[in-house]
Amino acid sequence: MTVVLKRLITMTLPVPIRAWLRASWQDREYCPPVGSIRFGDLRRLTPVSRCWGYDRGLPIDRYYIEKFLLQYSTDIRGRVMEIGDDTYTQKFGGRVTRSDVLHVLDGNPKATIVGDLTQADHIDSNRFDCIICTQTLHLIYDTRAAIKTLYRILQPGGILLATFPGITPISHSDWPEYWCWSFTTHSARLLFGEVFPPRSVRIDTYGNVLAATAFLQGLAVAELRKEELESRDPDYEVIITVRATKPE
Repeated sequence: MTVVLKRLITMTLPVPIRAWLRASWQDREYCPPVGSIRFGDLRRLTPVSRCWGYDRGLPIDRYYIEKFLLQYSTDIRGRVMEIGDDTYTQKFGGRVTRSDVLHVLDGNPKATIVGDLTQADHIDSNRFDCIICTQTLHLIYDTRAAIKTLYRILQPGGILLATFPGITPISHSDWPEYWCWSFTTHSARLLFGEVFPPRSVRIDTYGNVLAATAFLQGLAVAELRKEELESRDPDYEVIITVRATKPE
């Protein structure tokens, strides 16, 4: 509705109704008319970057993952296991007594444990004070079995810090034969609630429509303003995070 039309309507109405209408119109988000959207550099059939934005800076999903791990950095203590490498253990762990790295394939020089989370009987139960499992569970077809393993190998009182993608590009160059799922808050709550006591599971999401659009295009963190990154819209789940505690 144009400004002129709004003025014509409100001029014929009693004062209290005029005030109510003005307030309601101000509360509504501006919606550009059809045909007036300017896509600019984003009117393209290929993304700006196909490597998540690493070639432009810090990827947007990594911004959210690091924000989550920083929030719970005091949980990264004692004996810690991280999937793939120990980057986040080193960056956010302050009281780590031993750092282990799990990798599914042989040949990773960082790996101290080689194994599949769905078939990991060789990993002792009640072993780790903290497990960092970032951007991994969507690569595992039998996610339920993987979560059961993570629960089993945690010490009583141990904490799992996990993240996985919601709205995301799907990579056919990185782990193409493994990429199985994208998750939602609801599916994450159901999956983890089957293994961990529901009250010990905290699930959060990060992202909004702008951040999701930028991430799909492969833009980097530096290309958005802080307030644009920090705004959270539950309808646009770019990253889903889980903090789950094994009972004492």
